[in-house]
Amino acid sequence: MAQKLPKTITFEQILKKQLKSPEFREAYNEELFRLKIASEIKSLRLQKKLTQETFAKKAQMPQSVVARIESGKHSISLGTLNRVALALGKRVQLV
Repeated sequence: MAQKLPKTITFEQILKKQLKSPEFREAYNEELFRLKIASEIKSLRLQKKLTQETFAKKAQMPQSVVARIESGKHSISLGTLNRVALALGKRVQLV
């Protein structure tokens, strides 16, 4: 007798269900925003052809902090974000 396989559930189906929770949706959106910031910082640094070390010196922080920011695994304070922005010739602004 053939065994019945469990119904396959896709990631998108699970995510759609989880996003119904306001707490989950807020945490998910915060995480996406943090990852987007990290990606944008790295992209801008690379466009300016700066190494992490050179960029860190411009931003007045250790290279290890730049690596942590760009990894997207750590949050970034507003003060640090401002130093990063200035080192990239940008500014932090609420829109």
